[in-house]
Amino acid sequence: MTHLAPPYPDGLPIGDGWRPTAQTVDVEFPYDGSTVCSAPVGSVDDARAALDAAVAIAPAVARLPSRVRRELLLRAHANLEARRLQMEQMLVLETGKPLVDCRVEVDRALVTLAASAEEVARLHGETVALDLLPAGDGMFGFWVRRPIGVVVGITGFNYPLLLAMHKIGPAIAAGCPVICKPAPQTPLATLWLADLIRLAAYDTGVPPAIVQVVTGDVEVGAALVTDRRVGAVSFTGSAAVGHTIARDAAPTKVLLELGSNAALVVADDADLDAAVGAVLRGGYYASGQACISVQRVLVHKAVADEFVARLTQRLDEVVVGDPRDPATRVSALIDQRSAQRVLEWEERAVEAGARRVAGGGQDGRVVRPTVLVDVPDGVAAWDEEIFGPVVCVRTVDDVDAALDAVNASRYGLHASVFTTSLETAFAAIDRLDVGGVIINEVPGFRADSMPYGGVKDSGIGREGPRFAVEELTVTRMAIIRPSTGGGA
Repeated sequence: MTHLAPPYPDGLPIGDGWRPTAQTVDVEFPYDGSTVCSAPVGSVDDARAALDAAVAIAPAVARLPSRVRRELLLRAHANLEARRLQMEQMLVLETGKPLVDCRVEVDRALVTLAASAEEVARLHGETVALDLLPAGDGMFGFWVRRPIGVVVGITGFNYPLLLAMHKIGPAIAAGCPVICKPAPQTPLATLWLADLIRLAAYDTGVPPAIVQVVTGDVEVGAALVTDRRVGAVSFTGSAAVGHTIARDAAPTKVLLELGSNAALVVADDADLDAAVGAVLRGGYYASGQACISVQRVLVHKAVADEFVARLTQRLDEVVVGDPRDPATRVSALIDQRSAQRVLEWEERAVEAGARRVAGGGQDGRVVRPTVLVDVPDGVAAWDEEIFGPVVCVRTVDDVDAALDAVNASRYGLHASVFTTSLETAFAAIDRLDVGGVIINEVPGFRADSMPYGGVKDSGIGREGPRFAVEELTVTRMAIIRPSTGGGA
């Protein structure tokens, strides 16, 4: 592959300029291992410099008029829209994700940025009745929302542009400077995004340091999240890392979007073709590297054999190959270590009694789309987040048993149910212990303006610009006694 020159300055966007780094690292194209380009590697000193710059401008950013914050976000939207084709290509190269998924990622990032701009005008407070007790008679009270301060956003490798946007857009809308730390494997899209937003900041007279990016290792991340000057840490990634960040960052506010092993329930009255289509779309998009991709499928015993037969017959619809090809739906995982882990989990499931009815193994660097049946509890392919193109199917006696099985997980992000019964649909909405219940659609459905987040080990807090802005602001109560009643 031809070495790609980054479309932004060298170094890291820290302070008002770009700070040179002592080290760089080659970013590899996961599909064939070729070098995409070199990326800067940040240090603890870089993290501290970014923190110093963010803290220094935080008061000024908090005072930015609403119209200025809105204009900045709209200009950033225009900058990204103008470069969307190049951004799609960059995402394919650094993530190895199929082009179709990278196009969707850019679309969603634009929606998130536009929604963040809209939320600037919706920051408001309310009056409060203070006279519920006699001591409050004659007093006037209201609350407003104020920025929480410096925000640190740490993102995963699977959707580097979109995940960064969900940190940056709401932070700016709330009036907070933000420092992003992308995953080491995928720094390029986040660096370019920061450049596009900083150019918009320059055009609107806002300090460019409102958005900064620091790359680097665990020590860099620790320097960012443990600094007591930080108002909030927003993390997207694995549960294990999220738990560590929450402990290390305390008492700083922490928002966690963690892993899952999303379930899809197929009732005996479901449209089987629609359910099969949902598994094919929802289990293998982004090569299975999505926290709400279909992993567990619980099928009523009356339709289980027919469901599995239709699923395996249609698995060839999932095209495997070069992610640059618009037809490709599954390509290489982010690195060979991830691929090896997925294959090992598959084999352990088979050794524990599961049946592999389709797929298995690799085509070059690509893990083939796989279907495992009768996967027992106690194996990672069922209990944990596999983050690969593997779907596990289990037969259940009835819908009640299916809902219980969905809940018998330490995760709880999204789950879906296919049924034609309103009674079943509302039972699922009532009983499933997850952040989102989707009826007759993939659990991976997400509108970026809706509240998004999980329960249990899937995290705390909610994303979506409206809800993230609330998380990144604090209420400030104003209490006024118009007159003390005293004389001269």
